[in-house]
Amino acid sequence: MSLTQESVIEALKGVVDPNTGKDFVSTRCVRNVSISGSDVRVELELGYPAKTQHESIREMLAAAIATLPGAGRATIDVHSKVVAHAVQQGVKLLPGVKNIIAVASGKGGVGKSTTAVNLALALTAEGATVGLLDADIYGPSQPHMLGIGEQRPESLDGKTMEPLQAHGLQVMSIGFLVDVETPMVWRGPMATQALNQLLKETNWKDLDYLVIDMPPGTGDIQLTLSQSVPLTGAVIVTTPQDIALLDARKGLKMFEKVGVPIIGVIENMSIHICSSCGHEEAIFGTRGGERLCADYNVPFLGALPLDLQIRQETDGGAPTVVSDPDGRIAELYKAIARKVAARVAVKAKDMTHKFPSIVIKST
Repeated sequence: MSLTQESVIEALKGVVDPNTGKDFVSTRCVRNVSISGSDVRVELELGYPAKTQHESIREMLAAAIATLPGAGRATIDVHSKVVAHAVQQGVKLLPGVKNIIAVASGKGGVGKSTTAVNLALALTAEGATVGLLDADIYGPSQPHMLGIGEQRPESLDGKTMEPLQAHGLQVMSIGFLVDVETPMVWRGPMATQALNQLLKETNWKDLDYLVIDMPPGTGDIQLTLSQSVPLTGAVIVTTPQDIALLDARKGLKMFEKVGVPIIGVIENMSIHICSSCGHEEAIFGTRGGERLCADYNVPFLGALPLDLQIRQETDGGAPTVVSDPDGRIAELYKAIARKVAARVAVKAKDMTHKFPSIVIKST
């Protein structure tokens, strides 16, 4: 039996993408198969960043090809290409930003901001160009978490602001513009206007993803942002606790009502790990996030522990993904980030840039 492109593709159908649960052929990631004698070259294009898994993916594909009679050396070229995806109807994409992901919760105190910053850093670690917008006008925390609270943004053209840089992220927050001890005594419309300015007057530079750390709750600010910001999808953060789940359900339903797809749910503080003995205890209950996902038929993206390391490193201005990039907790964040990006990749692509604007003139 001679080695053919068809036989190679058939063998690759048995290789399942660990991030999507589907094979690479049916998801059209296999772009090209070429054969020279007994040698095989495969080009694989992922629709999401997964730099830390490229080598293991190469090994999986090479192992599948090696089972074919007559197969020799297998060369696997793996790369990622992130494109813009569809947003709410009637909302235009933001210049310089392909995809916007809202990280939200129905209530405060569930670790949403910590999850958002580590998610953004994990996407960066996987090879994406990422921005982070701190949308919590009343309690901006990202400047402190990223260790850049004393910096101020510059304007090169007098019209837009340059995002600050931290650990490979492009970052913007109201916390860069006001004193850390100054309370924002603003009503809803003022806060919403400020957020729109931060979002649209920041000179974001070729972002694959912009992660928005949303304010807690489901009030006027959250609703306005959900309707006016071109969101690719939303990630809901909750703890397993019943009280947190009640509000998480409200946040999930809010996004559904305004036509924003739910990418999935992250369960934070799912289990407490004792820093002295390593004992694990589910102090906030168990499987709450999974029950929420089952009730609303949305994906469960993963669970994160309540760990002293996460708090210490975030308070120190270098969140876990950059402080301990090869550690167990950082890998949990990266696994969730890959799932988020893979979920975005299967969404409908934005095609508005393919069509010219039609102008009707009277003659």
